[in-house]
Amino acid sequence: MAFSMRWKKCQKIKKLFIDMLKPPVSEKDHAQGAKNAPIVLVEYGDYQCPHCGHAYPILKKIQKQLGDDLKFVFRNFPIEESHPNAVQAAVASEAAALQNKYWQMHDALFEHQYDLSAEGILSLVLNLKLDVKQFASDIQKEELFQKVEDDFESGVRSGVNGTPGFFINGRQYYDNWEYDYFLNYLRGLLQLK
Repeated sequence: MAFSMRWKKCQKIKKLFIDMLKPPVSEKDHAQGAKNAPIVLVEYGDYQCPHCGHAYPILKKIQKQLGDDLKFVFRNFPIEESHPNAVQAAVASEAAALQNKYWQMHDALFEHQYDLSAEGILSLVLNLKLDVKQFASDIQKEELFQKVEDDFESGVRSGVNGTPGFFINGRQYYDNWEYDYFLNYLRGLLQLK
């Protein structure tokens, strides 16, 4: 086999490993949908990112359309240099998880993306009827910051370089994520199953 053919083959194999989700989805992840859904969609997102804010309602509609055929996972990827409140918003979502309100806070953060200041987050805590004293204590816990950092590092290892970053069944998805195209793409995967 000619050197150039071997080179191309090696590059293709390398790309397969680079584009893989690291680590795979586990019980440590926040997930919605059927546990054994045929499609697992992972988003690396930043609560202050306008593109993630645009993707949020699209993903909600896709979840509704695909129902039990889709498991949706969100991993934190706060880009602090561009979005100064992104880390505190991510930690707030993890603090809400300790009161079993992760997804309510996730949704509220995206729906109130324009104000993720400490005061804005406090308002969300009150609206979600979280225990304020517990939240104030929890949001200072090192393990919550570590969870956000671990998510971010897994994104870097998986090849994420911006938000939103998507993975479908463990493989990075680079294509269009506007509603009609993305929904049709995911439905096409179901037909292959």
